[in-house]
Amino acid sequence: MSKTVKVAIAGVGNCASSLVQGVFYYKEVDLSKIHGIMFPKIGDYKPSDIEFVAAWDVDARKVGKDLSEAIFSPPNCTTIFYRDVPKLNVKVRKGKVLDGVANHMFNFPVDKSFQISPEKEDSLEDMVAVLKETQADVLINYVPVGSEQAARFYAEVCLKAGVAFVNAMPTFIVSDPEWGARFEKEGIPAVGDDIKSQLGATILHRTLVQLFIDRGIPLKRTYQLNFGGNTDFLNMLERGRLKTKKISKTEAVTSLLPYDIGWENVHIGPSDWVPWLKDKKIAYIRLEGEHFGGVPLSVEVKLEVEDSPNSAGSALDAIRCAKLAKDRGIGGPLLSISAYTMKHPPKQFPDHIARQMVLEFIEGKRER
Repeated sequence: MSKTVKVAIAGVGNCASSLVQGVFYYKEVDLSKIHGIMFPKIGDYKPSDIEFVAAWDVDARKVGKDLSEAIFSPPNCTTIFYRDVPKLNVKVRKGKVLDGVANHMFNFPVDKSFQISPEKEDSLEDMVAVLKETQADVLINYVPVGSEQAARFYAEVCLKAGVAFVNAMPTFIVSDPEWGARFEKEGIPAVGDDIKSQLGATILHRTLVQLFIDRGIPLKRTYQLNFGGNTDFLNMLERGRLKTKKISKTEAVTSLLPYDIGWENVHIGPSDWVPWLKDKKIAYIRLEGEHFGGVPLSVEVKLEVEDSPNSAGSALDAIRCAKLAKDRGIGGPLLSISAYTMKHPPKQFPDHIARQMVLEFIEGKRER
């Protein structure tokens, strides 16, 4: 059993940049002093045990470069908190474009949007061969929101290659019963869908909703408005790409409610792109309810975070749990870590229960 977790990446954007930087950042930190990580050890695996072995992207400024250089290439704009990522000897290969690049992207400056590489795309067979040759354990899917065909393509690659799949974007794969059954049949672990940041708008909104429930405050209406300046927000200006994203974010919040407040009383979703914010994300959350005697009550919160590092800790945990499941011969959707780190898991649980489930999974007291 390998002590390393060999990871492949589909989509070398800001989230991938933060993930790679974080692995090397935490190599230099004493495990007992680690801050900013929910689970310093998962089984025998520390963050520093992750090894990157393959990567795919479609942007001309990344394809052909070493992964250590590509993560800092435009249009990536996230905070650089670990500049000295060593050369990884992992060439970024040309992935399948499919629906991965929205047409409106070409109407914006190239330093802010995507620039498709003229290189030949890898086929499914090419990717399977790379994953087998590198002995990859896990592939994490970071393709842009709305890339339904591309997301399913990489899921298919994992099924053919026998590689665990972590779906960090909101195409419903791991939470889809048919796809979940395929991963279970092949004995391949899967975690998804749609990564939930460590302390992002979704987890904060869920916590406030749970507070209303626990304190006997009927929730009448709520909204969550998000905007930022990275390519994710630019991509989401095309509202047609947001169907599953809105469902994912909305259900992550409303699934906690033991009653229906009506669709017109819930609005959760991306709102706009503000280029100068770069990878900073700002969320405004409002909840309205009634306390004792039916008297109105409202809560308003503003959250400001660096978007991509905020999701990297969740990704580290999802990847290591997928590897732990693989070590144990467990296939199919992993309910515990999916519920804790994803917005649209196969089954929703309150976060304090999901965390306990993850601890039990790590200790071997729970299969999934």
